Amino acid sequence: MSPGTRPGDNREVVLQARDVTVSFGEKTILENLSLDVYRGEILGFVGGSGTGKSVLLRTVLGLNKKQHGTIKLLGADLDEVDEATRMTVDMRTGVLFQHGALFSALTVLENIQVPMREYLDLPPKLMNELARLKIDLVGLPQDAALKYPSELSGGMIKRAALARALALDPDIVFLDEPTSGLDPIGAADFDDLVRTLRDTMGLTVYMVTHDLDSLFSVCDRIAVLGKRRVMVDGTIEDMLRSDEPWVKSYFRGKRARQIDLEARDAE
Repeated sequence: MSPGTRPGDNREVVLQARDVTVSFGEKTILENLSLDVYRGEILGFVGGSGTGKSVLLRTVLGLNKKQHGTIKLLGADLDEVDEATRMTVDMRTGVLFQHGALFSALTVLENIQVPMREYLDLPPKLMNELARLKIDLVGLPQDAALKYPSELSGGMIKRAALARALALDPDIVFLDEPTSGLDPIGAADFDDLVRTLRDTMGLTVYMVTHDLDSLFSVCDRIAVLGKRRVMVDGTIEDMLRSDEPWVKSYFRGKRARQIDLEARDAE
């Protein structure tokens, strides 16, 4: 049985990785890794530094080459699809990179319009209207539309990058360390935004994060990467009960949240 699968589980799998191996030269980063991501969930993907979290993300997005295994995104085997199907999958996928990756020479409005220009043929007025709707959606003030990334705070950059990731109303969004660099209040607000967007838009969210608060407060399920594969996956309660040494250290160590599991079970 693969990680993420439960007996009798009939949820729709939006992202399926099976026996994925990725190597760079003689160094193997991922080996026979398997993972399911289900429609409508917020999955937190964690692991120690250098374990390959970003490598897997980039491999799913087609930015890294794998040596073995299959990846199906939104039902499409990415090794087998034709160009038209691949474009459709790309349009249904949104990505927020760790530092935002906004184009410095473009305004926020123009950054959000980049996917629209790449995949759609829309009149400028309609693109402006759609981009401003996304600005509202992520909680940015409308006067941010004409600002450049250098004029934005760290939190505003994250929200602008998220607005761009949502430009084409995707089915799944990949968030790479979305709360890194934010203060605790800003990070909590961003978590709330992600949850609200999931609930209102029906998004599936794949979140690479080290933020324990995010893992506790917003993630439906957590997958832990280690030893070149997914070692453990499940709810936060599953993480707290795990005997895997790294998982115990991460979720029950000195800097971990304290939680009364018996009280949680009684709820």
